[in-house]
Amino acid sequence: MYDRAMQSLYALALDPVAEATGDKTSFGFRKFRSTHDACEKVFDCMCRKVSPEWILEGDIKGCFDNISHQWLIDNIPMDESILKQFLKAGYVFDRQLFPTEAGTPQGGIISPILANLTLDGIEKLLAEKYPKSEYEIINGNHAAKYKVNFVRYADDFIVTAKSKEIAEEAKELIRQFLKDKGLELSEEKTLITHIDTGFDFLGWNFRKYNGTLLVKPSKKSIEKVTANISNTIKRAKAWKQEELIAALNPLITGWATYYQTVVSSEIFNKLDHRIWNMLMFWAKRRHPTKSKLWISNKYWHSGGKRKWIFSEGTKQLKFLSDTKIVRHTKLKLDMNPYLDREYFVLRKLKLRAKKLKAMAKKVLDKVKICKPETETMTINCCPI
Repeated sequence: MYDRAMQSLYALALDPVAEATGDKTSFGFRKFRSTHDACEKVFDCMCRKVSPEWILEGDIKGCFDNISHQWLIDNIPMDESILKQFLKAGYVFDRQLFPTEAGTPQGGIISPILANLTLDGIEKLLAEKYPKSEYEIINGNHAAKYKVNFVRYADDFIVTAKSKEIAEEAKELIRQFLKDKGLELSEEKTLITHIDTGFDFLGWNFRKYNGTLLVKPSKKSIEKVTANISNTIKRAKAWKQEELIAALNPLITGWATYYQTVVSSEIFNKLDHRIWNMLMFWAKRRHPTKSKLWISNKYWHSGGKRKWIFSEGTKQLKFLSDTKIVRHTKLKLDMNPYLDREYFVLRKLKLRAKKLKAMAKKVLDKVKICKPETETMTINCCPI
């Protein structure tokens, strides 16, 4: 606890330095920044007809485990002796001490800040090599010469480029930048792709369809959440229906909330259908001699506009398709959380207000207003 408190103390001093000197398009482990901000930045770089068409998908091999201790000691602006103790502390497993000769402490409070300080500088390196101010004439029109943009979240990053050759050059530049820090690119995961083929980043898939950029949940993420839900239902062979609902709702809500800012409506509907089939299989297994109609009437009930709600009393399973799509508000990259706190507080309130507005609309859609024979108006609310 003492060691963690010491790391926390030095992190409090080091974080403002990291914020002031860090890459503007770095979004991982930073105050008031998120994966959604990174997604919005990538969309902004790629959404136009004249946007870059080639993407370098970067992945650093074992980033946290391989950062050079000597580079950190020489370049991190903090007490060297304390930093050495943080880095060389090692870890104990099965009563045996394992020393650490490279990398930042796993689970250390200060590790994400050290990693960001190590990787900061790639944006500046690319901007110097491929300045955005340089143009060329194509068919009598001015066009950006390189179209190089950089977006990073922790050790995952993408670089956009006008051509495959520029993307290859950028890859080599980054490789040399990382070499001094004891790091290297993963050959298997570092790819150069065309926007028409599409690429995955932070769980989203970015791809242009007939010139229009669409951001959707990636296939890998869809498969993962499907497997999580399936495994939960398999474990629930002897559970009560309300226990199963309580276990599934957080999975559904969390996944839907993460992807509600992109083109997800079709995927939400497909997943609802998959979940329905899984639950029907779960119910039939419990009552092998009963008919499908009997099983449906026992476990599924109607409410509001929906006829098939997996529910027990007041407990009901949530639908992904009930989640409203809400576009994420773009972040001003030149704002500093330590100097412009009012901006970030106001932005957080606006984001929350957007979601509350969408939730209110969902509630109103579920409220059925009817006028009976008497003149008194009544509101019939289904379970929400």
